[in-house]
Amino acid sequence: MAELVLNAKVRTVVGKQVKALRRQGWIPAVLYGRHIQPFPLQVESKELQRVLAQARGGARLITLQVDGETYLALIREVQREPIQRQILHVDFQAVEMTEKIRVEVPVVFTGASPAVERGEGVLVHGLTHVEIECLPQDLIEAITVDLSALDRVDAAIYVRDLQVPPGVTVVSDPDELIALVTAPEVEMAEEAAMPAEAPEVEVIGRGKKAAEEEEEE
Repeated sequence: MAELVLNAKVRTVVGKQVKALRRQGWIPAVLYGRHIQPFPLQVESKELQRVLAQARGGARLITLQVDGETYLALIREVQREPIQRQILHVDFQAVEMTEKIRVEVPVVFTGASPAVERGEGVLVHGLTHVEIECLPQDLIEAITVDLSALDRVDAAIYVRDLQVPPGVTVVSDPDELIALVTAPEVEMAEEAAMPAEAPEVEVIGRGKKAAEEEEEE
């Protein structure tokens, strides 16, 4: 897998002045970690969007180059404007290769349920992401789930059934649902009962929320 590199600069602009920074094509950010003091950054908007598109949320390590210094980091939080979804701020967490990290990775489905293909039931999706723990070198981008095991109505796959490589531990609740084949009328009732959601902030993993007053706009 190709190294994912992002160039950044130490940021001196703070407060309401970050609006002008964004108009110039820069996104304010912060880098923090267990062994460093948090400090403000700025990254070019186009470069940041390129990296976000390749990083699959927070499931890829990024080589963050800051004024001649190099940090291995994860994207922990992306704050967006709620209407146009423009990026407002990004949190990066520096990691150490010898220390375990916790990251949310997506669940990717493959194959097809025989019961669904026979028209006996419909597929209900549960979690779309699960949290894992591992050393940085063991980080995986996603967990693959084969739906062909769902061969009858009421057949289900839970977090406890997920298969991961050695060195990776799934820490999400083992009883959480991943996928289920259910009778069509049950599926319709569940969808009707689901509340509408309107998220305004895209949170990746369990990162530290930016506490800078400049982002409270």
